[in-house]
Amino acid sequence: MLVVGFPAQAFGTNCYVVASAPGEQCVVIDPGIGVLDQLESVLAEHRLHPAAVMLSHGHLDHTFSVAPVCGARGITAWIHPADRELLADPAKALSVDLSAMFGGRLPYTEPDDVAELTDGAVMKLAGLEITVDHAPGHTGGSVMFRMPGAEGEPLCFTGDVLFRDSIGRTDLPGGSMARMTESLRDKVLTLADETVVLPGHGPSTTIGRERARNPFLQNLQTVGDAPRRGL
Repeated sequence: MLVVGFPAQAFGTNCYVVASAPGEQCVVIDPGIGVLDQLESVLAEHRLHPAAVMLSHGHLDHTFSVAPVCGARGITAWIHPADRELLADPAKALSVDLSAMFGGRLPYTEPDDVAELTDGAVMKLAGLEITVDHAPGHTGGSVMFRMPGAEGEPLCFTGDVLFRDSIGRTDLPGGSMARMTESLRDKVLTLADETVVLPGHGPSTTIGRERARNPFLQNLQTVGDAPRRGL
């Protein structure tokens, strides 16, 4: 297993490249703003060939470069149907302030080939087995991607659902704190402590660490029937 992550030029969005090994096909997760040069360097260094782009949700800071990445290689962009419209019109998910940041104009192109992610689907792409968890709250179509890691530890690419010591904001169009709470309870806290969390922004962490220290998870520990584990 090969996982390479690096931040985009804007908003610190983490773009990830995941492959079974160097010299193989790979998937690209969340190619944001200004990532193309660094992405090409990663692909060349590890001799990788993108087979698909996986999008954790439809916000522009995670999707900005999806069209050139897909178009240059004739590959598919995968997104949850609840966020599908944001690929055509990303301004629908922006606040007034964020729209103003772009001067009212978004230099953005929708990818030619788009496919929809399904909750609970186990996808086999580029020699990887990827489980999709629909986890709305940050957006209606937010998802997490789970897969086995190199040393047997599970990996979870959480997008903007879960960060180290925090969670994604819910105040933008399409966001919902009630739905985020359900996702944290039903999709995040049910994961094993040893699961490595690779978030959409900031450093990596583990489910065990966040279960014990993340203030947004503290009040959810006794909800539901799943066994509660902590550090």
